[in-house]
Formats: sequence, C-alpha cells, structure tokens
Amino acid sequence: MIRFLLFSLLCFNIVQAQKISKSDSRLITYLKTHVEYLSSDGLEGRRAGTQGEKLASEYITSKFKEVGLVPKGINDSFLQPFTINDGKKILPNTVFKINQVLLDPTKDFFPLPFSANTNLQKALTSPSLMEKDQPWMVDLAQDLTDGASSPHFDINNLIAEKIKKAIEHKSSALILFNSSQTVDNIYFERKDKSEISPIPVIYITKDAYLKYFKDSEASYDIEYAVEIGDAFRSSNNVVGYIDNNAPLTIVLGAHFDHLGYGEDGNSMLRGTQNMIHNGADDNASGTSALLELAFLLKKIKSKQYNFLFIAFSAEELGLNGSKYFVEHPTVDLSKVNYMINMDMVGRLNDSSRVITLGGVGTSPQWGERIAAVKNNNLKFRYDSSGTGPSDHTSFYRKDIPVLFFFTGLHTDYHKPSDDADKLNYKGELMIIKFIQDLIINDETSEKLVFTKTREQQTSTSARFSVSMGIMPDYTFSGSGVRVDGVSDNRPAKKAGVLAGDIVKQLGDYKTTSVEGYMQALSKFKKGDQTKVVISRENKELIIEIVF
Repeated sequence: MIRFLLFSLLCFNIVQAQKISKSDSRLITYLKTHVEYLSSDGLEGRRAGTQGEKLASEYITSKFKEVGLVPKGINDSFLQPFTINDGKKILPNTVFKINQVLLDPTKDFFPLPFSANTNLQKALTSPSLMEKDQPWMVDLAQDLTDGASSPHFDINNLIAEKIKKAIEHKSSALILFNSSQTVDNIYFERKDKSEISPIPVIYITKDAYLKYFKDSEASYDIEYAVEIGDAFRSSNNVVGYIDNNAPLTIVLGAHFDHLGYGEDGNSMLRGTQNMIHNGADDNASGTSALLELAFLLKKIKSKQYNFLFIAFSAEELGLNGSKYFVEHPTVDLSKVNYMINMDMVGRLNDSSRVITLGGVGTSPQWGERIAAVKNNNLKFRYDSSGTGPSDHTSFYRKDIPVLFFFTGLHTDYHKPSDDADKLNYKGELMIIKFIQDLIINDETSEKLVFTKTREQQTSTSARFSVSMGIMPDYTFSGSGVRVDGVSDNRPAKKAGVLAGDIVKQLGDYKTTSVEGYMQALSKFKKGDQTKVVISRENKELIIEIVF
C-alpha cells in the first residue's frame, strides 16, 4: 500500500526536469531491487525450463498480485504454460550387447540423433565383413587420418558417405568406431535436424572398442535396439490484466528468461567452462520496467484502454513464449490496439541518451504519437521494421502495430558479465516515463492503422547479400525451415512459396535448420537463379527462384 501513496507524487514529477524527486528515487530503488533479484546467482541465469526460471516467474507473479492485476494466464492463474522442443533424447529401450555383455549408453555407445529406430536385433558380424542384410562395423580411422591434413574435411560429410554406401549395399545397420588416435568429435547432438536415416547408425566409443572388440578379424555376437524420441522442457509466460471495460487493449511485454549456463549454445563466451549468465540487461531490465509500468498504469485516471502485461519466457530459444501466446491468446487479439516490447533497456548512455525505437513503420500514426510526448530527454534512433530478434515480432506477424525499446548492444551481451551493477537505472526510469506518457497522452481510444514493413535480417554466423523474403518459424523442431510468413514483392512470394511450407534445400545445399538456411543463402548473389525444394502438406515440390 505504501507504493500507491507515492503515485500522486510520481505523476507530478513526471513532467518536471531531470532533478530526481523522492518518488523517482523510490522507483529507481524498486527497479534495482527487481533486477538484482532476477539476475542473482541463485536463479542460475533463468534458462527456460529450469528451477531458476520458475523462481523468476514466481517473483513476477507476486509483483503482479501486489499491484492488483487480474490473472490472465489459464485456469484463473497468472501462468500460461507451454512446452519447448528440446531436440532429441536417447530413450531407455536403446541397448547394445557384444557377446552377451551389456554396454553402457552413457559411456560405451550411443545412436546418432538421425538414426532410425529399431526393435531388438541379433546378428553375427565382424569389422572385416560387410555383408548384405547384416550390420556393418566400420572403422573411421583411415578416413580421419587422411582428412586431418585437409582444411575441407568434415566429419558429418564422412558419416553421410558411410551411411549412403551402407544403404546402397543393403546393410541392416551401421556401427561406427574409431581405432586411431585422431579425435573425431562425434557425439549425440540433440539439436541435430538431419533427415532420419533408413537404417540404425550407432557409434562405439574408443574405450568400448578397446575393451570389447579391438580384434578386427574376430566375429562378434551383437544385439542392438535404438529408440530416439523428442525431448521437451516445460515453461510459462506470466500474464496479468487491467480490465477498464474499454473496447481496446494495449499489450506491454518483456521476456524474463536468459541463458542459464549457456547450455543452448547461445553464449558469446568462448571456451568450455560453464558459467552463470545472469542477464541483468538481457532482460531483467525489461522485466523490471514491465513491473513498474504495471504499477503506474494501474493507478492512472485515464481508462480509455485495458492493459495486458506479459512476461515472456523462452525468448532466447527463438521467441517461443510470445509465439505461443499469439497462437493461444488469452484476450481477443482483434481488440489489441498495439504492443510495446522492452528488451535490454538498462544501458542508456548518459551522454548521448540515444535509444533505438523499433517498429515505427508498423503504423503511420506512430510518428505523431511519439512527437506528442513532451519534456522528453531521450533521443531516438528510429527503425521502421516490425520484426527483429525479440518478442514484438510475434505480434507484428498477427498484423498488430508494435514498438520496440532497446538501448543497444554492449560487450557484456550474452556473457556472464551482464550484471546488475552495470545498469543505468536513471536512464531506465526515463524510458518508463516516456512509455507512460505515450500511452496516457492518447485520449482518442481509436485503433491504430497497421502497415507492413521490411524484414530485418536475423542474426547468424553467415554473411549473405540475398534473401528469399520469408520469415522462419524458429520454434519448428523438424528438419528444414518452416515458413511463418512471406514478404510481398520478394523472390519467395513471386515463386509461389506459402506460409506453412518447409524449405528443405536451396540449390545443392540442404537446409535442415535456420542456420543451415542462412549458410545456403550466403552461396548466392543477386540475379542468381536456383531450384528450391519445399515440402507442402507432405508433398515435395521443386520451384524456381530468382534472387
């Protein structure tokens, strides 16, 4: 209740100069408190699907309750649960025996992630025999030794060649091992999206090879079964609502998940040591701003809009939480006026006071609305695009105008050094005040006009100069790149690509993942023509495309 008594003082000071009032100081203290908890080591980086993320969602829920928001998740809860495809996992029915000895799947062997599943099979085989309808035991030693001196050698290509040869000669399974001292770096890559092999493919580790069948001339009784399934994580969005019985709703959002220890391969830290990525700016800063805006907007006298506050999870894995929400909304999306997204708003430069404001092209009315905010000490770098690597993209794809607030990248981005003591809390307060004024200055209660914008290039290790003009579905767990949307007047649209299509190949290059698709694009230049293999409703189509 003490916080609500501060509200009148805060509203008075919101139009004052940069002098910090007592109420502003209190709000800054609250911002800092939120960030320090959310980015503390105890939450272990808030990786989606972990206990640390659960603790963060509980904290956000408690603050929504404190403010007096209405639960708008499911079943009268603030939580909106969803699952995250976490790649593949080896299931317990997977076994391998040599001469009646049961091998350990954690250290002696493992099927490769694209292996075909198979029931228990028995066979008599030898590394020296490669017979039809029998398992092949193939030593990679010579190929690895020969390839060690070649800069173009690729272990995945080598395995693909071995599988192809085994299939051509009607082998029933492929069992790989490496008798050499050359490190092969073969492991179970759970995020591998390669096409499933027609036959089981199993790898025997070096220790198991030396212990159980290093005699290449001997025959071995083997039994094997492979069962690989999908792995999932459970996560939650946290959703609260202010119901003013208004015809339209404004959505305010920020993601609260981060990288954990960097297990998902999205850390900028180079090395093998696992360290907690606390994610103070990314995105405890946006989450804290969301919490304080919930407090401020709960008490304003202006009731022309309802307000929906969403703390998204699994943004770092590909906008999973926001995509799930727009596909399973807990409010009528047709009644949403616009969406404001705050992602990394904690590093405002005191000298320049420049903030990137994305999405300004998603409505022709944004310019007038932004210019109407008075006593604003921020300077904007405008970006018209309604898309980008954050949660506003999911709403843009539902034809909802968006604004994206972002204070910029820095050397601590996606590193363990993104800590709470490096944030500019006074700068974050300026952003919060701007957003509040942007909202309360509007007394029209009219729905903004939506306009489409250019597509922003997604971050990737590849560098390319052409684009098909598709919006990939980053939550797709299958092999290929599922099309979430197609831009007008771009090569894909002209060639007849549709939303829901799965891009399997560009020219000679397989596109089993989004990164593979980006790498394939880097092979082409403007004016090139190539064939694109797509899957549509379980039918394979080949279309011509001109970049």
